[in-house]
Amino acid sequence: MTKAGTSPQIEQIPTGRGESSSDSAPKPPQSTTKRTGAEIVWDVLTSEGVDVVFGYPGGAIMPIYNALHQSAIRHVLVRHEQAAAHMADGYARASGKVGVCLATSGPGATNLVTGIATAMLDSSPIVCITGQVPSSLLGSDAFQELDITGVTLPITKHNYLVTRAEDIAPTLREAFFIARSGRPGPVLVDITKDAQQATAAVESQPRAVRLPGYRPGHHPSAEDLERAAELIAAAERPLIFAGHGVLKAEASSLLMELVEKTGIPVASTLLGLGGFPATHPLSLGMMGMHGEAWVNTAIQESDLLIALGMRFDDRVTGNLKTYARKARKIHIEIDPSEINKNVQVDVALAGDLRRTLTDLLPRIKQRTCTPWVKHINTLKGSSAERDIQYMPHQGRLHAAHVIHDLWWLTQGKALMVTDVGQHQMWEAQYYRHDRPRQLITSGGLGTMGFALPAAMGAHLAKPGEEVWVVVGDGGFQMSAAELSTCAQEGIKLHVAIINNGYLGMVRQLQQFFYENRYTATPLRNPDFVKLAEAHGLTGLRVTRREEIPEAVAQARASPCTTVIDFRVEQEDSVYPMVPSGANLDEMIRRPQDESESCAISSWSSGAV
Repeated sequence: MTKAGTSPQIEQIPTGRGESSSDSAPKPPQSTTKRTGAEIVWDVLTSEGVDVVFGYPGGAIMPIYNALHQSAIRHVLVRHEQAAAHMADGYARASGKVGVCLATSGPGATNLVTGIATAMLDSSPIVCITGQVPSSLLGSDAFQELDITGVTLPITKHNYLVTRAEDIAPTLREAFFIARSGRPGPVLVDITKDAQQATAAVESQPRAVRLPGYRPGHHPSAEDLERAAELIAAAERPLIFAGHGVLKAEASSLLMELVEKTGIPVASTLLGLGGFPATHPLSLGMMGMHGEAWVNTAIQESDLLIALGMRFDDRVTGNLKTYARKARKIHIEIDPSEINKNVQVDVALAGDLRRTLTDLLPRIKQRTCTPWVKHINTLKGSSAERDIQYMPHQGRLHAAHVIHDLWWLTQGKALMVTDVGQHQMWEAQYYRHDRPRQLITSGGLGTMGFALPAAMGAHLAKPGEEVWVVVGDGGFQMSAAELSTCAQEGIKLHVAIINNGYLGMVRQLQQFFYENRYTATPLRNPDFVKLAEAHGLTGLRVTRREEIPEAVAQARASPCTTVIDFRVEQEDSVYPMVPSGANLDEMIRRPQDESESCAISSWSSGAV
């Protein structure tokens, strides 16, 4: 915990993006204009380009809310503070800017925690502003007093406790700088009520941010860049891994240049989808636990992996002892702590991905990988035979068909926001993302309840986009109250509930590994159509594939958010699946004859 007014042990280093200052820079003149701490909060947010904040008022943050009437910034009133953090997160992911949320002290602040952790694990830049009891009561166990900086220390990039009005402006500017620089992440600023109420002189010109010890900028050496180029030239079976960092660094065009220069095929992580066009001939699809079978097999056969902005987490690698043992590895990553953490690499290029690729590309020779690509294409044959898209649906509604048809009907142009579970994996497999920031989902933390509020933030960041929310019937109910926020704020979303009457991914694990004992996974759901109507929104139900186009047309025609209850097959599973701890190419595959698998139950044969 850092108390504002003391010097945090961080130092700003120039990043090449105009974010640094010089020791010799002249000191800006000071103004005698006085503003309350609460007014200063809104002044700084405005100067940082904030146009919308998400929050929920309470006693310890009332001065800030009272000053809101003087600001042009839009405030979205959530129904739960966790949703405020997810909305700020969704806004940040869709726009590339910093998202902002507000909450009061005590339970208001702790309700932000899951949303903050979600942003932390997925490197999403948000600033969370919380109210705190007056400084004279700190440590007294006053009503709704809680050490929120202590609580959030492990899940924030940095956090502050501000007890003086004159520290609010510089602290908030630091918070925004830290959130967006280097590897992005959440920053929390806790402001005592007396600091909000007191007055302070306003600087006529803000001081440049200086953070001793903070080093967000890293640059690989010329020798390491040359070594990487040599490995790329020598490889016969290379693969490029497109991670979340491709999107964060806005490096998609450079990745395309790399692919066109080398002919190396590209596999994507879940959060990296959209960083390279899914419809490109050299796009292989998603890797890992529920990735494409041919991708995982190719990884195990490869002789060089070029990892761009990804972490080699367990959902990507499977058993580390047997992971890509034949392959040399090049890792480009902005956060040096992620390099050699899980997988030992041959060339480590620590630095901003966009800048590193800019420096690397001139060193790479023109080449092709035609034999290797042909071999990978032969691996796709058996997978196509097992793909549910090529199997007759016989009147049943499969989740994979719903996602595929949404992709077709939206021409692949929608901004998709998913929750966590089976539907998340089906979306990743069957909606082909061609644009950066087209898929927003919770990867590292896997937060159920994320999608609906995150989609609201994304809508406000990109009001011209068609936004679809893909949720399971379980996760949707964790944040369904935010439908009222949609209604109150006039936010138009299309909510597709993949309703199978179960906590689907847990049920799948029970089917595969726990002898079909479906303990605590069947769901007795409300009538989602009536629930939508109760919020003043549009509700629809789809039970057959033939009904999907009409439902999409009605959702588009509706002036408000539409909730579509897709009653899909209840015991369908996501394939392929790499069991926990298994080798990456030891996958559970969909049986070619559906009768060989566990019977897929339908709603008509006994709904849960």
